Amino acid sequence: MAEDVHELSALYALDVLSGEERARFEEHLDVCDRCRSELAGLHDAAGSLAFAVAGPPPPAELRERILAGARAEQQNVVAFRPRRSFAVSIAAATAVAACAAAVAFGVWAASLHRSLSHERSTVSVLTDPNARHVPLRGAPGQLVVTPSGDAVLNVELPKLPKGKTYEAWVADPSVQAAGVFTGRTTKLRVRVPRGAQVLVSVERSGGVDAPTTTPIVSARA
Repeated sequence: MAEDVHELSALYALDVLSGEERARFEEHLDVCDRCRSELAGLHDAAGSLAFAVAGPPPPAELRERILAGARAEQQNVVAFRPRRSFAVSIAAATAVAACAAAVAFGVWAASLHRSLSHERSTVSVLTDPNARHVPLRGAPGQLVVTPSGDAVLNVELPKLPKGKTYEAWVADPSVQAAGVFTGRTTKLRVRVPRGAQVLVSVERSGGVDAPTTTPIVSARA
């Protein structure tokens, strides 16, 4: 039997041998008094550690072999996350809730800012003394257009069923989507040059890229 088999006693005592190595060493134990004696001593030492205040230091050879094995397995070690205290968990949850509230407030504030900006822009067009007021065809109301081309559609249309919306268009001569609205006052998203035609059609909620129905309202700027 090769000499290196004698060196497996410590690893066998620690139960870290692979299946093949373990079977090989156990077969060797049957014929080797030296390894049986060494193994018995290792078992006695291991038992004494449970009751000793300070156990005897391991043999230098055993220590080096264990450290070498640990270094070889280092890439497989998974670091466990320490358990957090209840106070830390509460603090973390509070911080997350505060962040969520801040984000929600930021979104609401941004939405409000856009809404107010849109309202101010609409009022600015409607009160511009140089704006032209063009009557609509197909529904009561008017198209108000400033010299710069900013325009507001002021129209009275019936409420649509769920899943439908009104969408405005500017044709000059290509047709551009100018925004969806509920059938009241809306500022158009695109400028309206003189001579362009403004149209309104009924489309699915969210709007479409091009009209899919016959316009029900029109005006020539």
